[in-house]
Amino acid sequence: MPQKKSKRQILEGSQAIAQTINNIRPAVISAYPITPQTHIVEDLAKLKADGKAKYEYVRAESEFAAASIVEGASATGLRTYTATSSQGILLMAEVIYNIAGMRLPVVLTCANRGVSAPITIWNDHQDAMSIRDAGWIMFFAENHQEALEQHLLAYKIAEKKKIPAMVNIDGFVLTHTYEGVEVPSIAEIKKFLPDYKPKQGEYLDTAKPVTFGAFASPAYYMEIRHELHEDLRDCQNDILGEYENLKKLVPSAIKKSEDKALVNNGLIEYYGPKNPKVVLIAMGSLVGTVKDAVDHLNIRRNVKHYISNKSVGVLKIKTFRPFPAKSVLAVIKKAKYVAVIEKAVSLGATDAPLAMDIKAYAKNKIKTKIQSYIAGLGGRDITQKMISKIVTDVQNKDDKMKFVG
Repeated sequence: MPQKKSKRQILEGSQAIAQTINNIRPAVISAYPITPQTHIVEDLAKLKADGKAKYEYVRAESEFAAASIVEGASATGLRTYTATSSQGILLMAEVIYNIAGMRLPVVLTCANRGVSAPITIWNDHQDAMSIRDAGWIMFFAENHQEALEQHLLAYKIAEKKKIPAMVNIDGFVLTHTYEGVEVPSIAEIKKFLPDYKPKQGEYLDTAKPVTFGAFASPAYYMEIRHELHEDLRDCQNDILGEYENLKKLVPSAIKKSEDKALVNNGLIEYYGPKNPKVVLIAMGSLVGTVKDAVDHLNIRRNVKHYISNKSVGVLKIKTFRPFPAKSVLAVIKKAKYVAVIEKAVSLGATDAPLAMDIKAYAKNKIKTKIQSYIAGLGGRDITQKMISKIVTDVQNKDDKMKFVG
């Protein structure tokens, strides 16, 4: 008998994701192993080998091939899945752009890792940022449970809007650690995510031929890209709505909101006081460290530059693409200082990627000082002491991008 309700388990992040993908029931999975993504696809391969999965598992000779396989399978109207990391997603890049341009609802897990050279196997977000303009929905998970939740959202929105979706999970920090999670059952998931049944004309069919990725002359190319841009931006409303539906239909998939989370939806989470003096913005597992550091700061006395107790808040970006600009602005406009802490760098630019997006939208709208900080590249530890220094530094006159740590 299939499991009807989820049960709380202690699982490795990769194992929890693999179980969730199996319960989502894709038809085709193809991937190539790369650290730190490997455990996800190993577990999926084992589920298939043990007779616990019904999907077709296609072994590929490279990440480029794996992406091409799920691209082709998706084009025939099937639910698909793949996963990769770092150099793997760079090798997939050509196909990543094609998948979005052909409006195929592929879902991909990126186990975030720094890119070469020099070689690193440890976590940062440079791999995801390298393809942030490809036209994919991009989620970033703080913890295991949120990662499961975001995979459900990814499939729901991707299949609804015909736009591919990527769930980013920090390599090793989430993929190889153990936490208590509730993996939603097949029955629970089906209430939220029915079987994928695309309409005629949305997939390849020899009886009624259609074309995907056709040659576009200058008279049409820009309009096609503009349409994808607008449809991707419009996904924000769908993400907000489907997140609420997910909480109702699959309650086990949604982690209990933090006591101090004043806002918690599919796009962002704000944790802290209603009228903060300083807001720290981050994505992924780093948010947990930032929250702990802020909790510590908010109960201390005599901290330099502090006007009152409990004056620091934390804004977590759950959805990086489409970028939730209005939601972010609604939070940070109440603050005097904003520090954007990122595990990525846009080499040669004035700010890191997330800070650039925030500054561009906030310009001439608010007077809040927004400063870019880069930390944790190549897996370097980010400590509470570093966060404390950032809180102090952002209140100085200097506003240049800084590498911390």
